Amino acid sequence: MKSKIVVGGQMEKQNIKNLIEELGEGKVTAEVKSDLAAANDVKTGKADYYVGACHTGGGGALSMAIALLTRDKCVSLSMPGRPPQEEEIVQAVKAGKVAFGFTGDHYKQVIPVLVRELLKKGEDN
Repeated sequence: MKSKIVVGGQMEKQNIKNLIEELGEGKVTAEVKSDLAAANDVKTGKADYYVGACHTGGGGALSMAIALLTRDKCVSLSMPGRPPQEEEIVQAVKAGKVAFGFTGDHYKQVIPVLVRELLKKGEDN
């Protein structure tokens, strides 16, 4: 079964979507939506995961996801001056996080690790 990732946030939306689908090996679909629609899709089961990028990695990237999904299901993977760490991404997926925020300039670092880990998780289920 394919995983569906919705792309919210404020920056790099189309590039993030394209990279997710390129790396997803045909096992992942991605769709760009508004923050509210994307977070709601995860909440209602229409999508499996939410990703979003903004200038801070948490505000515009995750505010709607936090409001609808709770902070327990969300994680900021990078912030200005704090680049993403592979182990943190791995642990976030293992911990059951479903909404991931990061800064727009870090998407090329975050998405390959995140997609790889989500694919692994899908194989384990």
